[in-house]
Amino acid sequence: MPQPPFHNPLGSPFIELQTVDSTNNYALTLLHEANLPDRQNPVQHGTAIFAHEQMAGKGQRGKIWTSEKGSNITLSLVVKPQSLQLTQQFQLSVCVAVAVHGFLTKYAGEDVKIKWPNDLYWQDRKAGGILIENIVRSRESGVGIWEWAIIGIGININQTVFPTYLANPVSLKQITGKNFDTVILAKEICDKLNNKFTELINEGFDKIYAQYFTHLYKLNSVVKLKKDSRVFEAVIKGVTPTGSLVVYHSIEEEFDFGDVQWVI
Repeated sequence: MPQPPFHNPLGSPFIELQTVDSTNNYALTLLHEANLPDRQNPVQHGTAIFAHEQMAGKGQRGKIWTSEKGSNITLSLVVKPQSLQLTQQFQLSVCVAVAVHGFLTKYAGEDVKIKWPNDLYWQDRKAGGILIENIVRSRESGVGIWEWAIIGIGININQTVFPTYLANPVSLKQITGKNFDTVILAKEICDKLNNKFTELINEGFDKIYAQYFTHLYKLNSVVKLKKDSRVFEAVIKGVTPTGSLVVYHSIEEEFDFGDVQWVI
């Protein structure tokens, strides 16, 4: 059943920091402090944390998200999953990816795609990434309760020189030749994500999943993938509603996140 809207939209309150180790870590600290007995103003659903400089940003699979000071969007949002179940974590991931895709498409055009599971690519270059960390409370029944999600979003905006160990980064400035106000753009992402999250809660997953599928990077194309020490070519056929990548290479296979890596 549709749920009533939260009092706070995503992005409210909007906390702007000059320097932090990680916006996701900052959000997790706020949630921890909210459980202390003397805490007067606990963190709320919708809280956004934006940092001009992130000293130890997090990427997928334990990687570091590198960002030049004052040049990019490093943003985390605190979300109460509400009616979503723990088994529906991929639905939130898709919701965020589709919202950020819509934001980037506005500025960078139709070459923006979503690389499974939730990276944002322009042509064959990485423009942004998403990292969602979850807080799950155990119950005596053994079924976990999905209490909070911390949505970390990193988007390359004005940076034009990147570390050499990053293979294929790209920024909005490189794509468009323009400079942007990162705080204004971060608030725009919050608005888009709030609208998409509201749609997910009230209207379900099907429409958002179809949008994700339509914008999937390399859909129906041959790519190189790596599983353990094996590198192989396969055709990207899609992603299941639960988040497994479906590929075809003489046989059809499905891979969960972490089981296989892209070779780009």
